[in-house]
Amino acid sequence: MDCLAGFSHAPATAILRRPLLYTALRRTGRNGGLKLRAKIVEENDPILKSAIDSASLRFRETHRPEPLFVDPYAGCFVPPNVQMDMKQCSHHYCVATKFVDDKLLRTVNHMDGLKQVVLLTDGMDTRPYRLSWPTSTIIFNVSPERVFKTATEKLRGVGAKIPRSCVSLHVPLESSNIQESLRAKGFNGNRPSIWAMQGLPLMTLASFEDILLTVSGSAMNGCFFVGELPAWLAETEVGTKTSARTWLDKLFMNNGFRVDMICYEEVARSLGKDLAPGSYKNILFSAEQLRFSDDQMETWRKEFQRTEEEGDEEGFEEL
Repeated sequence: MDCLAGFSHAPATAILRRPLLYTALRRTGRNGGLKLRAKIVEENDPILKSAIDSASLRFRETHRPEPLFVDPYAGCFVPPNVQMDMKQCSHHYCVATKFVDDKLLRTVNHMDGLKQVVLLTDGMDTRPYRLSWPTSTIIFNVSPERVFKTATEKLRGVGAKIPRSCVSLHVPLESSNIQESLRAKGFNGNRPSIWAMQGLPLMTLASFEDILLTVSGSAMNGCFFVGELPAWLAETEVGTKTSARTWLDKLFMNNGFRVDMICYEEVARSLGKDLAPGSYKNILFSAEQLRFSDDQMETWRKEFQRTEEEGDEEGFEEL
């Protein structure tokens, strides 16, 4: 299977509607009204529904005979009547999840001192809880606030905990300036970091370019950005393998990254798995930051200014 064989064209612009408010609903029974409200909100919130669908895939993968990974908390997000899939083929999403998991842990375990991880997610990503993070890892979770709050309540209900000596901090996707919000939470652009994106709701190509700009301005030179992109971002340019790679290279290079488009089939083969049949509308990627972060540039500017001022003072004393 070619890397692009699973692509199918989706609308270039995705319209995401805000969930309607149902506070005016009358309760028709002791719990009936609450159940109806939850069902209606879920059906009318595509972001929440997409997050639950992804959690369902992780739940199914976890309960397969030889799973790619184990997510002990995905079950708290899925309906009780979810159908189990015992087929040997793995879903593209689960292969991508394993790829991102491994890249995150390999990279963070080679960082010295404070370890910064930024997860750009749908709000139901359980990586902060299920991965074996090393000591002093700070995880910044950028995701839709309403989904994150729902997920946090459910995770707390099943006793999920962040590994000891690690910290997880949430930054709402709705923030007017995500880079500044990360800084306010303690993110340091003069320290190494790794960034991962999976499930983050994107409405337009411009919204992803804003994310790229945020990562480019925040991540130090040499840091990595991995994850999945919706294939519709490439619009009509994904017709061939070459054009998709060219589009991806140009998009990332314009923001200071060298990028590789990762083939799902090759990842699955390296894991000893076969991919499930059917189309998949994402692109798996791994990128390296080639520029200096904004904080690095500011540090350099201050150091240069200090050196200049000290030079002027020495010259004045000689006169």
